[in-house]
Amino acid sequence: MAETFSNNIFLIERLKNGDETAYTYLVDTHHQRLCTFANSLVNDSHQAQDIVQNVFLGLWRKRKGLPDDFNIRSFLSSSVYNEFIDQYRKNQSLLALEKKYIEALQLANEEKDSETIEQLVSIVKEEIKALPPKCKQVFVLSRQEGLTNIEISEYLKISIKTVEGHITRAFSILRKKVGDKTDMLLFLLFGLNRKLNQYILKE
Repeated sequence: MAETFSNNIFLIERLKNGDETAYTYLVDTHHQRLCTFANSLVNDSHQAQDIVQNVFLGLWRKRKGLPDDFNIRSFLSSSVYNEFIDQYRKNQSLLALEKKYIEALQLANEEKDSETIEQLVSIVKEEIKALPPKCKQVFVLSRQEGLTNIEISEYLKISIKTVEGHITRAFSILRKKVGDKTDMLLFLLFGLNRKLNQYILKE
């Protein structure tokens, strides 16, 4: 059977038909080579194995849409590289986000005003609660839930300009209370958890 699966076209045909034996042959044949390639990119054997596993699982999920005559060896190598790039970008984004969060915490710790950061956060929370209903709804969807202006517009069936107007109004109200600390306080309230949730939901 291995000799039969060595025929690229037949192998793809069997994969498209959900033949697990063909999938096992594919993994056994290419796993070590792909792990070596992935490890050359990340220099981490565990991460390399994760990358290769994701590639194989992704191929199995998409098997019904595979072209009949494509080069599966080349496809797997390209998929490993693309998975590496995706993970790299995600990790870089998270590192940048963590850095921003740490900077916000440091700024909070250096605060010398009579009001503590906890008091300022409490003020922001109360001001958000006191926003006009529609303004509050838009602002929470934007800052806490992480929706884009377009997504909010479609969800609430209002224009993008209206969404922008509500967000601008909310920021104006908050800045009157806490001034230039607004962005820092909002990030401490919503920023890290909101972004991490977005990454988790993508997985």
